[in-house]
Amino acid sequence: MRILVVGNTDGIGLAVTRRLLDEGWTVAGLSRRPSPLASDRYRHTVADVGASDYRARLAGLLEAEAPFDACLYCAGIGELFDPNDLRREAEVVRVNLVGAVETASLVLPAMVGARRGHFLALSSIGDGVSPTAPSYAASKAGLSSYLGGLALALRRHGVHVTNLRFGFVDTKMAKAPVRPFMIGPEKAAAIVVRALRRPRARVTHPWRTALLAWVLERVHAVRLQLARPARARR
Repeated sequence: MRILVVGNTDGIGLAVTRRLLDEGWTVAGLSRRPSPLASDRYRHTVADVGASDYRARLAGLLEAEAPFDACLYCAGIGELFDPNDLRREAEVVRVNLVGAVETASLVLPAMVGARRGHFLALSSIGDGVSPTAPSYAASKAGLSSYLGGLALALRRHGVHVTNLRFGFVDTKMAKAPVRPFMIGPEKAAAIVVRALRRPRARVTHPWRTALLAWVLERVHAVRLQLARPARARR
């Protein structure tokens, strides 16, 4: 089996790549940094999903390495909100959402043509309203919606689409001061590989974090309904 993993030099992407290589997969990786992995079944391309040349770099990789049975999009960034520094807000959306859509637009046509294949992407349980990381939450909300729509649209074409929604995973992305029910990247990787074997449109883990996120979403909804403009101080 052959898979393309985008964003795989650390965190969940790296853990998944290692696990798949151990299980005999052939893997093509793409990330903005060189890979620490070495295997005769692994090829790596250095490219930044947020860069203007990403589409061209990915197209070149696909021309050289395709076809793939599956594609996993793991690239993601996120920052806690700082009202005094909004310079990276658009970049978060570009990497987390636009990069995933660009990847799908290049990878999926071959799968549709073959009437087989599996596209997976890492969204988040935090894909709702967030006052602490609004750009991250918005990018993941958009990604979850996009993946859900793709799953329905491509079902009759024989292509599986999976939205992987994790809570806190012990990676550099886990920046919140409180991280309940956090899991390790190896545990997340095991869940991803299980989703590859048994495709589902949505995988959410852990459910305790999802329940907590649902409660917080209800709280934020009430706060938005009751919100009033703050009076300027004289």
